[in-house]
Amino acid sequence: MERDATLGNFEHMVLLTMVRLGGSGHGMAVRRELESVSGRPVTIGAVYATLDRLETKGLLASARHAPSAGTGGPIRRLFEVLPEGMHALAESRAVLDRLWDGITISRKA
Repeated sequence: MERDATLGNFEHMVLLTMVRLGGSGHGMAVRRELESVSGRPVTIGAVYATLDRLETKGLLASARHAPSAGTGGPIRRLFEVLPEGMHALAESRAVLDRLWDGITISRKA
């Protein structure tokens, strides 16, 4: 990842969701997990646009996979987090940790 290339908020969330899924998954699995964890609706178009952007940045790779024998269904595009993606997440987290250092925000009921 380039030094000046940073992860946007949604890119960070999608990449982190991929890690939660074991490092690989298809767009619909990312969408379901992200909606489940965030409690917010996520459009599949936004997920695929972000997965494509992360692949262009060299943080993910994808390949088309046919369904297992006997299960049927469409050919799916399976994405995989590359080591560069893990590095980008670690850098992004480190920056956020430094920014949050010393800040306390109380939640009011």
